[in-house]
Amino acid sequence: MFDNYSFTVQEKFLRYVQIDTQSDPQSKTSPSTEKQKTLSRLLVQELHTMGIAEATMDQYGYVYATIPANTSKKVPVICFCSHIDTAPDCSGSGVKPIVHTNYDGTDIILPDDPEQVISPADHPYLRKKIGEDIITASGATLLGADDKAGIAVIMDMAHYLITHPELKHGAIRILFTTDEEIGRGVDNIDLQKLGADFGYTLDAGERGVYEDETFSADGVTITFHGVSAHPGYAKDKLVNAIKVASAFIDSLPKDELSPETTEDRYGFVHPVHVEGIAEKVTVQFIIRDFVTARLAAYENYLRDKMEDALNRFPGAKAEFVVKGQYRNMKEVLDQYPQVSAYAREAIQRAGMSVIDMSARGGTDGSRLSFMGLPCPNLFTGEMAFHGKHEYVSVQDMQKSVETIVHLAAIWEEKAEG
Repeated sequence: MFDNYSFTVQEKFLRYVQIDTQSDPQSKTSPSTEKQKTLSRLLVQELHTMGIAEATMDQYGYVYATIPANTSKKVPVICFCSHIDTAPDCSGSGVKPIVHTNYDGTDIILPDDPEQVISPADHPYLRKKIGEDIITASGATLLGADDKAGIAVIMDMAHYLITHPELKHGAIRILFTTDEEIGRGVDNIDLQKLGADFGYTLDAGERGVYEDETFSADGVTITFHGVSAHPGYAKDKLVNAIKVASAFIDSLPKDELSPETTEDRYGFVHPVHVEGIAEKVTVQFIIRDFVTARLAAYENYLRDKMEDALNRFPGAKAEFVVKGQYRNMKEVLDQYPQVSAYAREAIQRAGMSVIDMSARGGTDGSRLSFMGLPCPNLFTGEMAFHGKHEYVSVQDMQKSVETIVHLAAIWEEKAEG
């Protein structure tokens, strides 16, 4: 099926990562950065060039496209989705991708900063990649495989389906979102316009990985209010909100309930932003766990710590605000077993064993699932994301292309005539 196919995923990926698409959590616009639309426009143009007439970008930078069905069967409409933005954690400006052909298993020293070394000792997955072609950045930026690997995979899938009309499939919808990395990926989605029955995000790591479970997530904002006074005349008057907030943060556990001390199925509370002056300080948290009910327990724990801090500083006050972010997609996906069954079969048809994993994070699919579009997550090969050590295997991306082409075919095969 793919013996004589010339994959386009590598050259697409190398082109996409050189376009800066970082999102900005402090921005109030949608998309949060206008530069994300640069890649959106390019993708629409490339889709049109492939012969996909129905491809548009909306005001939010979302790309919607349709590969028409070529079968008379009544097949559910399937959506493949990836996100355009890269994380604000590390620079995405001036990305210089490097292809390390026929990787030999040794440390990869990044030339723009030789202190940046991607070592198999720190990244054990690299030991499985000997002989493959590894793409990294140059050491000054992230690579952007999260999630431009997913975009390149979907675009190559589209290229395959258009150039191989003998492979029967139902209508395929393509969706590229903006601002996923800052939790706003589907804020402006038009599900009626999308018109899909089921979806798959392409935003997971190792070859063969299938994720039908994510964290459930809330955001918590605690605002501490002090009492302002001239410091020269502040005795028995001033209540410094910075000190109240500092005491609160210092009271958080050092050996549990944090990202740096938990793994597997353990959740956490994580302060991500502090801002303020002596009169008022705001502390923002993300709260995560696979069991949705535990979020309330974590939030009550933070509330108790907040009250303890206030008791230490008479006159201080605080506000505690919880905002729901997303929920564990498995709560929805378990109701649609065929979505998972077909994905696993597709991975196996592409010659791999299925690796079932639970994502210690969220995807656009987390929220889409609860919005009415059941949407698990598939591998692309992206690894060590959000930092300068990010890398991806070309062969992993190719296997991802094979997987979703098989997936499109399986949905048609299983459909009623």
